[in-house]
Amino acid sequence: MENIAFQPELSPAITTVYGPKEYTEFRATLEEIDRILHESGIEHAFIIRQMRLADDAKPSQRQYRKYRSALRYGILLGITQFSYRGLAFAVADSNLFQRFVGAAQIDGVRPLGKSSIERLEKLVSSEEIRNLVDRLNKLASDEDAARDLLYRETALRMDSIFADTTCVEANIHFPVDWVLLRDAAKTLINAVVLIRSKGLKHRIAEPRSFLRRMNRLCIEMVNTRRKKDSRKNRKRILRRMKSLMKVIEGHGRNYRDLLAESWEQSGFSEAEAQVVLDRIDNILDQLPQAVRQAHERIIGGRKVASADKILSLYEPDIHVIVRGKAGAEVEFGNSLYLAEQEDGLIVDWRMHREKPSSDSRLVKSSLEHISAVHGKPVSYTADRGFDSKEVRQTLEQADVANGICPRSPRMFQERLEDDWFCRLQSRRSQTEARIGIFKNAYLGRPLRSKGFANRECRIAWCVLSHTLWKLGSIAAEEKLRRSRKTA
Repeated sequence: MENIAFQPELSPAITTVYGPKEYTEFRATLEEIDRILHESGIEHAFIIRQMRLADDAKPSQRQYRKYRSALRYGILLGITQFSYRGLAFAVADSNLFQRFVGAAQIDGVRPLGKSSIERLEKLVSSEEIRNLVDRLNKLASDEDAARDLLYRETALRMDSIFADTTCVEANIHFPVDWVLLRDAAKTLINAVVLIRSKGLKHRIAEPRSFLRRMNRLCIEMVNTRRKKDSRKNRKRILRRMKSLMKVIEGHGRNYRDLLAESWEQSGFSEAEAQVVLDRIDNILDQLPQAVRQAHERIIGGRKVASADKILSLYEPDIHVIVRGKAGAEVEFGNSLYLAEQEDGLIVDWRMHREKPSSDSRLVKSSLEHISAVHGKPVSYTADRGFDSKEVRQTLEQADVANGICPRSPRMFQERLEDDWFCRLQSRRSQTEARIGIFKNAYLGRPLRSKGFANRECRIAWCVLSHTLWKLGSIAAEEKLRRSRKTA
């Protein structure tokens, strides 16, 4: 399978564009990314591996193009931060993007639609993308590869590691307790409307009238906050919401049972019917706890522990992350660990399904991964949240210099006497900026992917895009510098 030859499509030349500078730099970087993927052999090896994992007994040009498109479109999604629909439009309209993804052909352009782009993005696992990022980083740290691919006489160094954590916010509204009831009502009523549209009907009033009544109660709940006796009125409105929710729940159960018994008559396939049933079951399973949570907070006036709180009916794996920062005392999502080397390449990352107990627990596993891929680093630097006795012992045993800011004020004052420590801590401030760039320019705020597995995969694609963009930028700058020197 490794010897399969890919026949590239003949494509017309890209239109010459005279300026602006921003486009010229973007185009030069994207062309260097294309060259790095092709000349390094990484793209070909990646595609062959995906074909083997898919157990394709008879590899074909069509399968090869499918995995190549998955890689190229995934990279563009990270670089451009377009939605699936937006990227479909952009590729159809841009000569540059058409050449990059292989959509431009002599007889016309064949871009993918939004649904195809989404399916391709989820075709590759996050671990496979991680392996690809590790291979790219290893090439960047190899003298011969750096000379050929990056036009540099010296390779990028992986001996100084800078780490930090952040919160990847989930795409949910602010988790106000009574809003969960509105979400539940909306999902159940929409499911009922869908089932009725297929000819399966049970006795019920006009379904959307229930949703209108719930929306009116939500408006009343919002507007009562600043009025006299607001607490008493909020309790009264919540009781009405609970009563209405009980009726909606009953109709949801009736239609759920009707679909389960008669899905063959609906025109749904079995898989499509199961999707609707799962959607209803997800709400019905969580609804008692959501009602109880709203009752405890509004009527009982009691706090609900974060561990027991439903933040979203659709995202069960998100947590309350206490950040303690201006404008973000708490955030709702998952903790993300990032480690970069001195030039800004991300060498390790982890998004946590469960809420990590502390940042210090992340150091050992990260060091093991970095050492396995790049060799043992010289130093490891992070903020005081990573400091602990266990971490200090781990770094000492691994013979890695400790650049972590100590929690103890006395120890911190002592470390400030060390110029080497001060230089590392000064460089660590750039890691804060790296996280900001990664979240704002690649992930998007909030990250729109739904479900932990899909969010984890999207983060992996964004790390790959970030790595390639950094390497492409380095290569484009070195190429421009050499051309000016010889001119």
